[in-house]
Amino acid sequence: MKELTSEADLDACLEAAEQEPVFILKHSTACSISAGAYKRVKAYEEETGGEPPVYVVSVIQARPVSNAISERLGVEHRSPQMILVHKGEVLWTGSHHGIHADKLNRAVDLASS
Repeated sequence: MKELTSEADLDACLEAAEQEPVFILKHSTACSISAGAYKRVKAYEEETGGEPPVYVVSVIQARPVSNAISERLGVEHRSPQMILVHKGEVLWTGSHHGIHADKLNRAVDLASS
Protein backbone atom coordinates (compact mmCIF):
# COMPACT_ATOMS: atom_id res chain seq x y z
CA MET A 1 0.00 0.00 0.00
CA LYS A 2 1.17 3.48 -0.84
CA GLU A 3 0.54 6.06 1.87
CA LEU A 4 -1.15 9.36 1.10
CA THR A 5 0.22 11.90 3.56
CA SER A 6 -0.08 15.10 1.55
CA GLU A 7 -2.25 16.62 -1.15
CA ALA A 8 0.70 16.17 -3.53
CA ASP A 9 0.48 12.42 -2.82
CA LEU A 10 -3.25 12.56 -3.56
CA ASP A 11 -2.56 14.41 -6.81
CA ALA A 12 -0.14 11.63 -7.84
CA CYS A 13 -2.70 8.96 -6.87
CA LEU A 14 -5.45 10.58 -8.94
CA GLU A 15 -3.04 11.03 -11.83
CA ALA A 16 -2.26 7.30 -11.69
CA ALA A 17 -6.03 6.66 -11.66
CA GLU A 18 -6.23 8.28 -15.09
CA GLN A 19 -4.25 5.33 -16.51
CA GLU A 20 -5.63 2.45 -14.42
CA PRO A 21 -8.15 1.89 -11.64
CA VAL A 22 -6.82 2.49 -8.13
CA PHE A 23 -8.21 1.79 -4.70
CA ILE A 24 -8.06 4.38 -1.93
CA LEU A 25 -8.50 3.11 1.64
CA LYS A 26 -9.50 5.58 4.32
CA HIS A 27 -8.25 4.04 7.56
CA SER A 28 -8.53 5.03 11.21
CA THR A 29 -5.79 3.81 13.52
CA ALA A 30 -8.19 4.28 16.46
CA CYS A 31 -10.93 1.91 15.26
CA SER A 32 -11.04 -1.88 15.55
CA ILE A 33 -13.39 -2.19 12.56
CA SER A 34 -10.92 -0.19 10.49
CA ALA A 35 -8.07 -2.41 11.70
CA GLY A 36 -9.97 -5.47 10.45
CA ALA A 37 -10.66 -3.83 7.09
CA TYR A 38 -7.00 -2.83 6.80
CA LYS A 39 -5.91 -6.44 7.36
CA ARG A 40 -8.38 -7.70 4.74
CA VAL A 41 -7.19 -5.11 2.21
CA LYS A 42 -3.55 -5.96 2.92
CA ALA A 43 -4.29 -9.67 2.32
CA TYR A 44 -6.21 -8.79 -0.87
CA GLU A 45 -3.29 -6.71 -2.09
CA GLU A 46 -0.89 -9.62 -1.49
CA GLU A 47 -3.22 -12.03 -3.32
CA THR A 48 -3.56 -9.76 -6.35
CA GLY A 49 0.06 -8.66 -6.50
CA GLY A 50 -0.96 -5.04 -5.97
CA GLU A 51 -3.20 -4.80 -9.03
CA PRO A 52 -5.01 -2.54 -8.90
CA PRO A 53 -2.75 -0.46 -6.67
CA VAL A 54 -3.99 0.43 -3.20
CA TYR A 55 -3.37 3.82 -1.62
CA VAL A 56 -4.08 4.36 2.06
CA VAL A 57 -4.75 7.51 4.04
CA SER A 58 -4.85 7.66 7.82
CA VAL A 59 -7.92 9.75 8.54
CA ILE A 60 -6.53 10.94 11.88
CA GLN A 61 -2.90 11.66 10.99
CA ALA A 62 -3.68 13.04 7.50
CA ARG A 63 -7.09 14.62 8.01
CA PRO A 64 -6.60 17.32 5.33
CA VAL A 65 -5.87 14.59 2.76
CA SER A 66 -8.88 12.57 3.90
CA ASN A 67 -11.08 15.66 3.59
CA ALA A 68 -9.65 16.45 0.14
CA ILE A 69 -10.53 12.93 -1.04
CA SER A 70 -14.16 13.43 -0.01
CA GLU A 71 -14.31 16.88 -1.60
CA ARG A 72 -12.56 16.04 -4.87
CA LEU A 73 -14.34 12.75 -5.45
CA GLY A 74 -17.74 13.81 -4.09
CA VAL A 75 -17.87 10.86 -1.70
CA GLU A 76 -19.29 11.24 1.78
CA HIS A 77 -16.62 10.44 4.37
CA ARG A 78 -16.68 7.05 6.07
CA SER A 79 -13.99 5.25 8.01
CA PRO A 80 -13.01 2.68 7.12
CA GLN A 81 -13.85 3.27 3.48
CA MET A 82 -12.59 1.81 0.23
CA ILE A 83 -12.99 3.77 -3.00
CA LEU A 84 -12.25 2.54 -6.53
CA VAL A 85 -11.34 5.43 -8.85
CA HIS A 86 -10.62 5.47 -12.58
CA LYS A 87 -10.42 8.43 -14.97
CA GLY A 88 -11.72 10.87 -12.39
CA GLU A 89 -14.78 8.78 -11.58
CA VAL A 90 -15.68 6.85 -8.48
CA LEU A 91 -16.60 3.39 -9.75
CA TRP A 92 -17.32 1.80 -6.38
CA THR A 93 -17.21 2.55 -2.69
CA GLY A 94 -17.65 0.35 0.34
CA SER A 95 -17.27 0.85 4.05
CA HIS A 96 -16.94 -0.97 7.33
CA HIS A 97 -17.74 -4.69 7.00
CA GLY A 98 -18.43 -4.25 3.27
CA ILE A 99 -14.69 -4.15 2.65
CA HIS A 100 -13.63 -7.70 1.79
CA ALA A 101 -12.04 -9.55 -1.12
CA ASP A 102 -15.30 -10.66 -2.79
CA LYS A 103 -16.60 -7.10 -3.04
CA LEU A 104 -13.23 -5.74 -4.13
CA ASN A 105 -13.01 -8.36 -6.89
CA ARG A 106 -16.53 -7.50 -8.08
CA ALA A 107 -15.64 -3.81 -8.14
CA VAL A 108 -12.54 -4.52 -10.22
CA ASP A 109 -14.59 -6.68 -12.59
CA LEU A 110 -17.04 -3.80 -13.09
CA ALA A 111 -14.15 -1.44 -13.82
CA SER A 112 -12.82 -3.86 -16.43
CA SER A 113 -16.10 -4.18 -18.30
